[in-house]
Amino acid sequence: EHYVSKIAVYDIEQMETLTDEEHSLAMSFYRPLEAPEGLVQFKMFHAERPISLSDALPMLENMGLRVEEERPSEIQRMDGTCVWMHDFSMKYSGQRELVLDEIRDKFQATFARVWRREVENDGFNRLVLRAKLGWREIVILRAYSKYLRQAGWTFSHRYIQRALASSPHIASLLVQLFHARFDPDEQRNAERTSDKLVDEIHAALGEVANLDEDRILRSLFGAILATLRTNYYQTGDNGESKPYVSFKFDPEKVLELPEPRPMFEIFVYSPRVEGVHLRGGPVARGGLRWSDRREDFRTEVLGLVKAQMVKNAVIVPVGSKGGFVPKMLPSAGDREAIQAEGIACYEIFIRGLLDLTDNLVAGSLVPPPRVVRRDGDDPYLVVAADKGTATFSDIANGISRDYGFWLGDAFASGGSQGYDHKAMGITARGAWESVKRHFRELDVDIQTTDFHVVGIGDMAGDVFGNGMLLSRHIKLVGAFNHLHIFLDPDPDPEKSFKERERLFTLPRSSWEDYDQKLISKGGGVFFRSAKSIPLSQQMRVLLEVENTSMPPNDLIKALLRASVDLLWNGGIGTYVKSAEEHHDAVGDRANDGLRIDATELRCKVVGEGGNLGFTQLGRIEFAANGGRIYTDAIDNSAGVDTSDHEVNIKILLDGVVQNGEMTGKQRDRLLAEMTEEVGRLVLRNNYVQTQALSQAHAQAPQMLEVHARLMRQLERDGELNREVEFLPGKEELDERLSVGRGLTRPELSVLLAYVKIGLFKQLLESDLPGDCLDGEELTHYFPTPLRERFRDLMPSHRLAADIISTELANEIVNRAGMTFIFRLSEETGASPADIARAYMVARQIFDLPTVWSEVEALDNVAAANVQTDMLLEGRKLVERASRWLLRNRPQPLDVAANTSYFADGARAVARVIPELIPEDGRAQMEEGVARLVAAEVPGELARRVAIYTELFSTLDIVEVAKSEQMSVEDVSAVYFSLGEELGLHWMRDQIIALPRDNRWQALARAALRDDLHTQERLLTRDVLRQEATKPDAGSRIAAWTTHNGAAVQRCRQVLADLKGGPKTDFAMLSVAMREIRSMHADGESSVESETSMVVAEAKSGKARSKGKAKAKAKSKTKSRGQAA
Repeated sequence: EHYVSKIAVYDIEQMETLTDEEHSLAMSFYRPLEAPEGLVQFKMFHAERPISLSDALPMLENMGLRVEEERPSEIQRMDGTCVWMHDFSMKYSGQRELVLDEIRDKFQATFARVWRREVENDGFNRLVLRAKLGWREIVILRAYSKYLRQAGWTFSHRYIQRALASSPHIASLLVQLFHARFDPDEQRNAERTSDKLVDEIHAALGEVANLDEDRILRSLFGAILATLRTNYYQTGDNGESKPYVSFKFDPEKVLELPEPRPMFEIFVYSPRVEGVHLRGGPVARGGLRWSDRREDFRTEVLGLVKAQMVKNAVIVPVGSKGGFVPKMLPSAGDREAIQAEGIACYEIFIRGLLDLTDNLVAGSLVPPPRVVRRDGDDPYLVVAADKGTATFSDIANGISRDYGFWLGDAFASGGSQGYDHKAMGITARGAWESVKRHFRELDVDIQTTDFHVVGIGDMAGDVFGNGMLLSRHIKLVGAFNHLHIFLDPDPDPEKSFKERERLFTLPRSSWEDYDQKLISKGGGVFFRSAKSIPLSQQMRVLLEVENTSMPPNDLIKALLRASVDLLWNGGIGTYVKSAEEHHDAVGDRANDGLRIDATELRCKVVGEGGNLGFTQLGRIEFAANGGRIYTDAIDNSAGVDTSDHEVNIKILLDGVVQNGEMTGKQRDRLLAEMTEEVGRLVLRNNYVQTQALSQAHAQAPQMLEVHARLMRQLERDGELNREVEFLPGKEELDERLSVGRGLTRPELSVLLAYVKIGLFKQLLESDLPGDCLDGEELTHYFPTPLRERFRDLMPSHRLAADIISTELANEIVNRAGMTFIFRLSEETGASPADIARAYMVARQIFDLPTVWSEVEALDNVAAANVQTDMLLEGRKLVERASRWLLRNRPQPLDVAANTSYFADGARAVARVIPELIPEDGRAQMEEGVARLVAAEVPGELARRVAIYTELFSTLDIVEVAKSEQMSVEDVSAVYFSLGEELGLHWMRDQIIALPRDNRWQALARAALRDDLHTQERLLTRDVLRQEATKPDAGSRIAAWTTHNGAAVQRCRQVLADLKGGPKTDFAMLSVAMREIRSMHADGESSVESETSMVVAEAKSGKARSKGKAKAKAKSKTKSRGQAA
């Protein structure tokens, strides 16, 4: 009785379109002829059962309509089935009158998508009626808003929706701008159209009265302009638009983003999942995690990528990290159902990333289809496993194959045909290298001595489980995970080891599976869900508390405060902060109730197998109070290092497979056979990097001023933000200088990484990698079987230059120190690439790799500080030799030619030094040898290290021997005897003892030192030339002294005055240098002396400008620099 027959016929036609599908729905959006202004009707047809008002009303209201009345009707069909018709009378209160013919299809399409849960049910849908936008166009604005909320927007979604609804014209213009910039079918006049729309939007924004709404609209505007690519215009196999959208951003242009900002960022949005992927550079790697932090998963990922950037300093790619949040997990689903939805969301996320990534086909770059690129070529995208995605690599690689992506199964490392990190235990083993070093420096060998441990995690976990099986002497007294607290006050090391081993192999084990009979008296396994946990006498003694019971959270806090040897973090969460930090700043609300301050820790050592267990300020505070800790990035870098090796090995071998020289199965078998060697290569990086940090820490107080200059330089170069990395500012540095306290290990860890990252970039941009394509810097990256079989293919590896730059940057910083390149650049003006060449020559001339190996073989034999001192002596030799090579040899150095030029002579000088050095020097040398031998250093090694101070003279001696065509032995005899006769060795010691508290003192000291070595070389040459007829060194020097009596006497008098006077300074030694220079046959004119100039500049505070060598274009063509 409510509907006329004409309308009834139309309604029946709508009913006939219904199917048996659950979400089948027919609709009619209309306005009756007699309806008053603003009133509209909407009919919904649904088979078999009525539509719940609680489902329909929110959808309609979110589209900007207020439901006034609903009239349900049940219509019986002839076949006995029924159809429910719901007719809604609704009020529209928009500013403009609705023209239904213009928006009917958009309205019904949007409602249908919301009904099927293909579009989110929220206030953005008001833009259908307000701005005449379709559901997909609304997705654009919704996705950008979701991204900006993750970026740190404080505006609620409801407020953002209201702002857009209040300015529908601007919302429409923003969508038009997006189309103009990215629609591949409309690019002919895209720039002109885009510029016109930008002007219109600016003008429209000027009319927005509300300040907050203005900020919201401008942020959306800026985000669109910051977008580089989108997959919005791609279609699926069914020809329809994809059910997700992804945007690639230039983060520097997204003003809302917090520091640090990555180089690239991809945001993937769909109603089912949201995810973000942050990349530090064009070649980047890091894991993808299944996050449970829906509101701030980007904050979580940003924290992880900061650590990833630091840990990736040891590998080819820089850091990246990704995270995704499933939004429709089954609320009542079992574990399998939740896992299935998580995998589906992971697949969407992976596809969203690959949709925007360039491909390589037959060596040529192929852009993704229907993607407008507003950036350069970008074909390198690799991912890895992380929390919640440990078994997903094969899924990702399957998608990679579907896309025909050039990396194939190298796209996601750790799959079934790759290196299984858990099976290798590689992340835990890498962190264990840090732990072992900390204890070695405490004179404890944890592989042979029992030690007490508290842990975070459980034996089912990769890092915790593998870590707690790395020594049979672990006494694990307590641990906790998200479900249980494990306490074993006095464990039997061997029995508990075997039980942990059993749990590790038991699928999905928990602490509840631990055999209670093996737990020592008073211990047990307790649920964290308990209201209170009783404490036995043994537990109270262990934890040093008097309570007879504790709530679980308090018990965990007490466990973290326990006085043990090691705190091993193999779990997820942040449990330690600085006393100065508030819990809100940590960004891990779930563990606010467990977290303690670093000042409360009583463990000796922390091993960070897991990420983010400490805040960086917490680490610094713990280290400042005497605790031993690096950073999570240093400790657990082995996992990503293994992934890097896997990917680069696969890139090499895939070329072999494509050439038909190997089958896929043979490749997979070879990969498996190399597992152990890959592990050794990776762990080597962990070992040497922590060794470098030990050396840096040993020198930290006296190097603080240099570290401060280095940080300032990195800031000027835009590489470092001290606030973001929690490195000390000027006031804090001044205070530390006044009390003689240097940077802590965690601070040095961060600085070390930034130096490596910067040096990697500088070397990559130079022609040095091209010079090293046939060298060990490339080949030694790969396992032995590959070096033996495919060495000739390595120079053509796509990432050969990156591998070489990474390997060299790591070795130089690890072996020569984090300030080596910086200081030599300051002193000589040489480029990083030229300094690297000098390092490579010096390293080989003095055969330092052999010494390094012999020193490292003394682990747990000689004291760690003795090893550090020996390595630092070698470092000084490398630095002095590198400086000499930069000052005295044609640049750029030909590494092979210069090594050959000096190496034989260096060995000869090393043999004769003990016989030729002055008596007091020989006595000091013998004392040094005896001291090292007493510290368990083999005699031959002790002797080699003891002569390093004198061995530097090799370079001058060989240079003179070559020029005078004499034996190195004869030249050495004159060189050392002359130095003793004239007091030049005393002079050298005085120069070395000069202060270098600031840059100017360092430059003046270096100039004096270089000048002295030059004069010593030239005087030696004069003696040999002028007294060539004399039979031996003694008679030659005596004759030369007689011939140059006045100058020699004057020099001796000045030096005698200095020896008898007060402590020498720059001015006094500069005068002495002038007298030494006057003894040379050609006087001052033969050598340009910089000493007086530098000293004068130091006094006036003005630097003499020194032109820096320009960075050379990267090339794989070998350098034709002048050979020695």
